[in-house]
Amino acid sequence: AGVVLGPSLLSRIQRVKDFFIQASAAKYYQFFSFVCRMLFMFSIGLETDVPYLRRNIRVVSIVAGGGSILACLFGGPFFWLLIKVFNVTKERFAFYLLTLTVLANSASPIVIRMIAETKFDTADLGRMAIYSSLVNEMSCVTIVSTLKAFSSSGRFGGAILITLVTVAVIFVNKYLSYFFNKRNQNNRFVSNKEIFVIMFLLTCLALYAEWVGYTAIFCCFLVGLMFPREGKTARTLLHKLTYSVNTFILPVYFGYTGFQLDISNIFNKLTLALTVLMILVSVGTRIVGTLAACHYLMIPWNESVILSLLLCLKGNYDLILINTNPNPNMVWAADLHDFLLTVVVLNTLIIGPVAAILLNREESSAQYPTILEILNPESELRILACVYVPRHVSGHVSLISALGGCPTAPIKPYMVHLVELPKKRKSKLMYHQLEDGDQYSDEEEYGGNDVLEINDALDAFISETKILVHQSKIVASFLTINEDVCNGAEDLRVCIIFLPFHKHQRIDGKMENSMEEIRAINQKVLRHAPCSVGIFVDRGQTGFQQPHGSQCVQNIAILFFGGPDDREALACSKRILMHSKVNLTVIRFLHKTTASRSSNSWINDASQKDEEVIMAISNIGTENEIDNAFVETFYNRYVAQGRAGFVEKYVSSGQETVAVLREIADSYSLFIVGKGGRGTCPLTSGMSDWEECPELGLVGDLLASSELDISGSILVIQRHRHSEAEGGFLDD
Repeated sequence: AGVVLGPSLLSRIQRVKDFFIQASAAKYYQFFSFVCRMLFMFSIGLETDVPYLRRNIRVVSIVAGGGSILACLFGGPFFWLLIKVFNVTKERFAFYLLTLTVLANSASPIVIRMIAETKFDTADLGRMAIYSSLVNEMSCVTIVSTLKAFSSSGRFGGAILITLVTVAVIFVNKYLSYFFNKRNQNNRFVSNKEIFVIMFLLTCLALYAEWVGYTAIFCCFLVGLMFPREGKTARTLLHKLTYSVNTFILPVYFGYTGFQLDISNIFNKLTLALTVLMILVSVGTRIVGTLAACHYLMIPWNESVILSLLLCLKGNYDLILINTNPNPNMVWAADLHDFLLTVVVLNTLIIGPVAAILLNREESSAQYPTILEILNPESELRILACVYVPRHVSGHVSLISALGGCPTAPIKPYMVHLVELPKKRKSKLMYHQLEDGDQYSDEEEYGGNDVLEINDALDAFISETKILVHQSKIVASFLTINEDVCNGAEDLRVCIIFLPFHKHQRIDGKMENSMEEIRAINQKVLRHAPCSVGIFVDRGQTGFQQPHGSQCVQNIAILFFGGPDDREALACSKRILMHSKVNLTVIRFLHKTTASRSSNSWINDASQKDEEVIMAISNIGTENEIDNAFVETFYNRYVAQGRAGFVEKYVSSGQETVAVLREIADSYSLFIVGKGGRGTCPLTSGMSDWEECPELGLVGDLLASSELDISGSILVIQRHRHSEAEGGFLDD
């Protein structure tokens, strides 16, 4: 759109030119682009996934550096060619840095928006592209700024002052965030005046950096990156910035980038040839270098091609250098300025659509693990927890706490507040009639005081455990809200959805039906979920408590009868047993006819690799043999190492199973069991006679009923029903 409006096309018409290109327009556009740049770089830093970046900094750095290093090697000869053609006699060092930046830099805002638009920001490919471009661009900014600082004594002092001021702003923001959170304990968000204070400090820092002669993008990014994530201040900043940055600021900034292009300046044959040559050198070196880095890291070929194309996108820091004078008494020649600007804009216009097409094609065929059984216990686990009212939060954060108890097994939890859409709004006040702090979207009015209580509970949990929970809200009719939950789970690429049970525990310990609508929603989600689902029956007063910060150890039992759902429950326990405050025991129920086979007959190799077991599973025919293989590898890896307990119970009917369950009813604070999928199982025969909640399965329904009167909480897990069609994961 910017190219169309600019001097290349519509601004050739005199009336359009007079409107857009006025006497003071250039300074106005530059200042507006500075404000946009400051806000979106702060927003990018605020949204950066620091744990992911910390875990994958080596991989991201290799991918980012592969193409940049090769581009710098080819940049030397190309630099001397440009010097001869454009007769550059002064500030050659600054021109050399400019040339290398144009060749080696990647525009992180463009990459981030393209990834987000194609819904790849939750995929490993998308996140690798985002953080590779960020590392690439911030490295270019740091290197160029450092070399400029050492090339002039005056600039060196300015660089030191910028660093000190940036550090000071970071520490002040930490104090202000804590103060504003404490000051607004009874509010959903902090006030506009308090947000203005933070934005004022950021603007002062950015203006000072630009005044000294450096770009402010790294300072603004660093301030956002180091801003405290927990509490109402960060929530308010994200709420105010995310929509405006993505909907208005970035499109206008990108439009201004294209608006600067004037293709009439490259019609000279020599300039046109140099433009084509420089684009080929920039794209070629980036693609070859990135492909080599991806080959070294053993990244699949199709993902390597997409990564290399995304990192070819330009139009942020390189444009800042092009439009910045090398010194106060000199400006770049007009032909040189137009040439470099044309290279940057045309490079993105050519590569951008190609990368978008490949991303859309990859998105349609992309697969991700939708069951825990095939997920590496040490890889990232993505969870979506659904809550309706504040009392659901404690149980779900307890599960998140248990699953996130090991630093080597990362977890990325999301919590969504499900709110029923009312038929009619009560308030008819206009925007200017609202009180300070109420000028938010209509959706923010839904949920009442529940929103505040849920936010406070999550803030306390995040502050105590340092596990960042990403919050969102779905406002829809309860008749169709299950579709939004399933679509959200698919977009977030979660591996399991946790749903609350429709009954809650009263003060006397009994279970009471609270919201019958929840039961219908749970049943719909179980039928249509794109991943595994867990229904949590919370008995928080007498049952499972949050392990983090707890003085006592939580005893958890896995009830294993056999079948895909029980294997999924056992796979979930692999994460839970890593927590230091959890004592986990697997109780396997077997038919008495198998009692002659001792468990020690198959427990003999504690060093057996999981890969071998998975290959064996893919070749086994019966469910029973699959169960044996899965339990065997679990025993060898965890039980034999003393990290979990293992008990076998031999029964012949459902009545004996119930008797065993009565014996252990008060021994554990949490029972984890599969929903079903066992076929005709003699171990549970006759248990369906008192079935009340089929969505919990036979065993789960019995545990949740008043028949056993247990005090522990219950987690019933259903394996993703369509995962068999995604057999590629087992092959991998």
